[in-house]
Amino acid sequence: MKDINFKLVTNTLGIALIFESMFMLVDIPISLLYGGTDVYAIAWSFVITLAVGGTMVLSTYRNLVKEPGLRDSFLVVVLVWIFISLFGTLPYLLSQSIPRFVDAFFETVSGFTTTGSSILVDIEGLSKGILFWRAETHWIGGMGIIVLVIAIMPYFRVGGQHLMIAEGSFFGVDKIKPRFIDVAKRLWFIYLVLTVAETILLMAGGMDWFDSVCHSFATVATGGFSTKNTSAMQFSPYIQYVLIVFMALSGMNFSLHYFFFHKKWKAVFKNEEFRLYWGILILVSLFLANEVRHFYHGDLEEAFRQSLFQVVSIITATGFSSADYSQWPPMAILVIFFIMFIGASVGSTGGGIKVARHLIMFKNARRIFHKMISRHSVVQVRYNKQVVSERVILSIYSFAFIYLLTFLVGSIIMMSTGLDYKSAFSSVITTLGGIGPGLGKVGPANNFSGITDFGKYYLSFNMILGRLEILSVLAIFTPSFYKT
Repeated sequence: MKDINFKLVTNTLGIALIFESMFMLVDIPISLLYGGTDVYAIAWSFVITLAVGGTMVLSTYRNLVKEPGLRDSFLVVVLVWIFISLFGTLPYLLSQSIPRFVDAFFETVSGFTTTGSSILVDIEGLSKGILFWRAETHWIGGMGIIVLVIAIMPYFRVGGQHLMIAEGSFFGVDKIKPRFIDVAKRLWFIYLVLTVAETILLMAGGMDWFDSVCHSFATVATGGFSTKNTSAMQFSPYIQYVLIVFMALSGMNFSLHYFFFHKKWKAVFKNEEFRLYWGILILVSLFLANEVRHFYHGDLEEAFRQSLFQVVSIITATGFSSADYSQWPPMAILVIFFIMFIGASVGSTGGGIKVARHLIMFKNARRIFHKMISRHSVVQVRYNKQVVSERVILSIYSFAFIYLLTFLVGSIIMMSTGLDYKSAFSSVITTLGGIGPGLGKVGPANNFSGITDFGKYYLSFNMILGRLEILSVLAIFTPSFYKT
């Protein structure tokens, strides 16, 4: 325990809360613009969050160690998501938009982890200030508030290299530039550019500025919170195609966006994960379009668009839905369930196991079969022309095993709460993978409001577990973590 710098941990949590309060402050003019019915709730949320965060920073800034250790980083990463989620419930609770804490906590965790699962029955009945805060939780969590903290931590005399390592969803982004501070700044610039570009295109399709901004926040963050009760079902084909494009772009490794903006085309198109990612999106969409074409009375364009929308939304773990796919033919539903295990690209805002891990596991399986046939041959696993070490391969298999074990244990837990197997299985994989809607009672035409309080708390934990790629969270529960 003495190796953990609790002073540094407290300081970093305070910084995160200060930034969270700044986003709450943005909601105040939005609320006033639309009548101000929730302005006092948002204002008090801002004051409370800023006061607590400021107190934590001011009480710990003297003689602060500049660089966190690895244990400090793992602890900070987990606690940041818990703390911002706890304080993120304040606008919901104080405005009585979501009066029960368990529901407000579930909705907030779902927002910050960019899961997109919701307990809300009447989304359109919420005030504009609360809807904007709900969308903001996605945008903050999308690139990770940890990266935001890294970008400004030098001003508080704190470094952040280990924090980037602990935030597992950003594996691989350090190829952009050696300094982590520069990585964070460039990621956020790309993130902002995509958000602005999508907002403009949505407005060009007839969507008002408020809905355009909220849906851009949810898309670029691969979150899925819509301002509409029917998600994307009522939108025009143009708007659905815009959402498809930006969901797919946001599911890519953000370092490839950096290379693309700097016209390093070879670095993008030679990337193996990039090619496989787009190949899966297109091929699975074509397969599903063929399966559901009769469902759409032979309208091939609609069948393809609806299939592509659902595939992109699920694989990128965005969670928008343009159709109730639970009504599709059994084979299509089975495919939908299996692609929930794929995930987006490493270094993206998406969740899941990730395409690169699947690719490396496939290559290693091929190597094993090759060595069975030719025992004396020396075959190496290569990814983007680089040899993948046995340690990395082992870590990938370990992660996949723990991921599947977490899914199985979680499914049993959710079935014990009274859910049927379809709803239980899909509720776990969608929250673990950050996908949003599932199947059965938690399908795209339903929500998570009917789940027990225990189930909501468990799934909230599951969202954080999946957002931090499991190991960062589980590490702090091991006895060795606290041994000197």
